[in-house]
Amino acid sequence: MPEIKFEITKHIGVLGDAGAGYKKELNMVSWNDRAPKYDIRDWDENHERMRKGITLSEDEMKALVELMNNNN
Repeated sequence: MPEIKFEITKHIGVLGDAGAGYKKELNMVSWNDRAPKYDIRDWDENHERMRKGITLSEDEMKALVELMNNNN
């Protein structure tokens, strides 16, 4: 299995404690040297290990924010 390269280019914030030493975070992440995207996933304290998450483009994040604002 090929190694996945990642770089957290901007830490936006912690959404909550995911347990077992992980926190659910919103970050801008560059995956395999591509342009950074919004990323929501569980990270360990040192940002060396992660769990499954979701990556969103700028347009997808805007749509998500709009959906949340219209449904509250």
